[in-house]
Amino acid sequence: MRWTPKKILTVGAVVFLLTILYLKSTNVMEEFHGPLTRSASWVEQRSYLTLNVSYQLLAGTPPTEHKYLTIGLSSVSRPKGNYLISTLKSIFSHSSATEQASMLVVVLLADFDSRWRLNTVKEIEATFPSLLEQGCLLVVHVPQHYYPPLTGLKRNFNDKPARVTFRSKQNIDYSFLLQFSAGRSSLYLQLEDDVSCSKNFLSAIRGRVQQQEKLAGSSWATLEFSSLGYIGKLYHSEHLPLLSRFLFLFYQEMPCDFLFSHFRLLLTQGKAIRFTPSLFQHIGSYSSFQGNFNKLKDVEFEEELYGNPQADVYTDMTVYDDQVADLAWSPGSKTFFWGQSPSEGNHLTVVFKEPALVTSIIVETGSDEGTDKLASATVELGVQPIDEETGAGRTCKEFYIVGSLDEGKFVITDIHKKSVGIATSCLRIRVTDSQKEWVIIRKIRITTKE
Repeated sequence: MRWTPKKILTVGAVVFLLTILYLKSTNVMEEFHGPLTRSASWVEQRSYLTLNVSYQLLAGTPPTEHKYLTIGLSSVSRPKGNYLISTLKSIFSHSSATEQASMLVVVLLADFDSRWRLNTVKEIEATFPSLLEQGCLLVVHVPQHYYPPLTGLKRNFNDKPARVTFRSKQNIDYSFLLQFSAGRSSLYLQLEDDVSCSKNFLSAIRGRVQQQEKLAGSSWATLEFSSLGYIGKLYHSEHLPLLSRFLFLFYQEMPCDFLFSHFRLLLTQGKAIRFTPSLFQHIGSYSSFQGNFNKLKDVEFEEELYGNPQADVYTDMTVYDDQVADLAWSPGSKTFFWGQSPSEGNHLTVVFKEPALVTSIIVETGSDEGTDKLASATVELGVQPIDEETGAGRTCKEFYIVGSLDEGKFVITDIHKKSVGIATSCLRIRVTDSQKEWVIIRKIRITTKE
């Protein structure tokens, strides 16, 4: 029988689970009396099988209180460019004071170059002194002698030896990072050291978690808030020791994002649960592996989070193919409405399921190449929803104009402070001048207030 990486991992996974079952029956895990998904106590009591690792605390004061979210990053020196400070700035600047108090950011400096570590710690201490003092940020390191062999490893996927060493070390880095982070919060979020964040991402995560927990029979191992690599993956803290040990056991078999997918399946979550818009974007132009150029971007990322309420969307413009009007209202950048040449008076109307006090609106039209913009249109809010006499859908009895598109775009904030501040039931984009060019409406986003 030919031992492929998949077969090796399958057999190894069985051994891994059998090991856990054995440990469960011994006093190594004697404090654990329930299923893994409900076993927070044995993590908090440190009654699980830990890796034999000692951590050096390089900066920060460990918090004494249990946090809601721990955010983990592993960082090494890069031949070209360094994004760690920018990433940390994005995390904290896009979080309110309340959100910062609910989170702990753990940075593992995983490079064996002591000079690089020293300079990086100095830069972190100079940039984030108050956050280090408040217990919101910790910087740690694991000495090299705790690492298993990183050379002479199996060349799965026909990777070159240098690539195998890089990805295998990365698995160990993450393994150590996860173990250190276990038990410090209810949830754990994995990021990389070259990302930017959406504003108030923690509140968005909290809302998504609450939403997921309301689903009947919901049980999840991983929630995903980015489509890229190992960015924006959320775990229960009680699963971290298992994930840490899993990465350590199979560190040379495959890249970390492959292993994470297998781990989710082992915890019986069959399908990925990914939310859009994405909350995190990859900003690094050069990889930490040999400085290779890396142009990966998450097209579902939106820095400004808008909470579109439930609504029905109607239009009297001629729709091209299956690019229907609802797609302009749906989250994510891949979806858009595409209509043929609009005439004066044509519209796209959003009718809310429940009246809402709209506070801000953003409308973007046109393709990425700059074509198919809506040249002339007003943006309007409406009250008193009614059925159209033509039977073409629903609309509102009265509308008032809040502004006009400029170069195919429209942005307005604090509408409730500039108008009478009443709850509205419709948002309408009304064409004010016919055009031969087709039109793409790729994004309609609003925020509301109770």
